[in-house]
Amino acid sequence: MTLRLKHIVWLIGINFLYASVIFFTKFAASHPFASPGYIAGFAGAVAMMGVYAVLWQQVLKVVELTTAYMFKGTTIIFALLFATVFFGETVSWNNLLGAAIIITGIALFAKQ
Repeated sequence: MTLRLKHIVWLIGINFLYASVIFFTKFAASHPFASPGYIAGFAGAVAMMGVYAVLWQQVLKVVELTTAYMFKGTTIIFALLFATVFFGETVSWNNLLGAAIIITGIALFAKQ
């Protein structure tokens, strides 16, 4: 099965939603327990997981599971991006090397 560009875009977009769960949970963790910010963060995480679950099932109708699961590596890249942009965390050279390896693997697999 060859991957079409629209399938690749869908897979990356869905994994972006999945990575947003990390954003919401980090946001919630930065607030005191049971505060409005805490509740909003976890409500956002649950909502994103719900949307992700529905879209993941839809994409599995047209893309093989092994292929779709391989793209979950993009979640790590998005999580690094969120940590840097929204939380001011630093990204180490090891993080960048790992992200480069993931991107290379996805590109090699998608090229088949």
